[in-house]
Amino acid sequence: MSRFPLADRLAKLPPYLFAAIDKAKAEVQARGVDIISLGIGDPDLPTPDFIIEALHRGAKNPENHRYPSYVGMKSFRQAVADWFPKRFNGVTLDPDTEIVSLIGSKEGIAHFPLAYINPGDLALVCTPNYPVYPVAVDFAGGKVEYVPLTAENNYLPDLEAISADSWKKAKMIFINFPNNPTSAMADRAFFERLVEKAREYNVIIVSDAAYVDVYFDPANKPLSILEIDGAREVAIEFHSLSKPFNMTGWRIGMAVGNESLIQGLGKIKENVDSGIFQAVQEAGIAALEQGEAVLDANRAIYMERRDAVVDALGKAGIDCLIPQAALYVWGTVPKGFTSAEFATDLLQKTGVVVTPGSGFGIHGEGFFRISLTVPTDRLKEAVSRIASL
Repeated sequence: MSRFPLADRLAKLPPYLFAAIDKAKAEVQARGVDIISLGIGDPDLPTPDFIIEALHRGAKNPENHRYPSYVGMKSFRQAVADWFPKRFNGVTLDPDTEIVSLIGSKEGIAHFPLAYINPGDLALVCTPNYPVYPVAVDFAGGKVEYVPLTAENNYLPDLEAISADSWKKAKMIFINFPNNPTSAMADRAFFERLVEKAREYNVIIVSDAAYVDVYFDPANKPLSILEIDGAREVAIEFHSLSKPFNMTGWRIGMAVGNESLIQGLGKIKENVDSGIFQAVQEAGIAALEQGEAVLDANRAIYMERRDAVVDALGKAGIDCLIPQAALYVWGTVPKGFTSAEFATDLLQKTGVVVTPGSGFGIHGEGFFRISLTVPTDRLKEAVSRIASL
C-alpha cells in the first residue's frame, strides 16, 4: 500500500486533546465499565423545541436548499445586531459590515489568523487555552508566545509582564473570558487596560466569547470587549449559539467587531466555505429572538450542578475555583500525580473522564477540568468516585 507523508504542519501537531480522550474512553467502555464523561463541554440538555420547529419550517422551504451566502443571511445578521445591544449595554453593530456568520465559532477562530498572520509573525496566546488558538497561528506560519494565566492573578494575563518588544512584534492577542478551562471572568478594568495596550501597539484583540451567556450572577454578567471605549478600533469577538442554546451539533456562530477585521475574515471564508445552511440560520434567529427564558433555565441547572460539584470536591479535600461563569470546574490535582497521570488513573480505575489541565498548555499542569454537562446525580457519583481514588 502506498504511504503518503503528512504535511509538516500536521505531522508536528500533538493529538487533538478531545479526540485522544474519546479514544481512551472507548477502550475503557469496551471493558463494560460505567463511564461518566466529564471531559468535553458538550451540553446534555436538548435543543429547545421552538428552535427545532424553526429548523423544520426552514428545511421545507426550497429557497433554503441552495448555496447560502458565506457571510450569512441578512436576516440572521440583523437578528444578531438586534440582540447585541440588549445583552451588551447598548453596543450597536452594523449588520452589513460588522457581523459575519460562522459555521461555529471554532471555524472562525481557526480561519482568522490566515487573514492577518504572515510566516514568522507573532501572536500572543493567553494560557491555559482552548487548543485551537496556537494551532490556527501555526497553520498560518506564525509564532506563538504564551502569556500565563495564574491563580495568583485571578487567571487574568499580566499585561505589564509582556515585554515591550513582544507587544511591538505581536500581530494579535487571543483572550477567552469567561475562560475555558478555568471559568475565570475578566472585569472592566482588565478590558480597558487591554484595549489601551492594543491601541498603543496596534495589536488585534481576538476575543473568544463562547461562554458569555453562561453565568450565575445576573448582577455580574460577563462583558463584551466591544463595551469598552476604543475596542472597536482593534477587536474582533467570536460568539456561538452552541453553549447557551444547547446547539453544539448545529454549528452556528458569528464574529462581530472591527469592520476591516470582519472583512478580512470574510475574504478567507469566501474562499474556503459556502456558509451555514439557511434553515439553521433561521433556527438561530429564533434562538436569539425568543431564547431568554431558555438561557435563564439553563443557568439555573448549571448553577445547581456547579454547587454540587464544588461542595463534593471540598468534602473530598480537593481544591477548586468556584466558577462565576462557563461550564467548567477547575480543580487541583492531588499530590503525587501529574494532571495526565491523574486523568488516566481516574479513567482506568473509576470510569470517570476528566480533562487533564496539561492538555490546555503547560500552565494547566497540576489541574484538571470537570464539565458540568451531565445530570446532578451523575456529577455527585463522579466526584464520589474521584474521592475514592
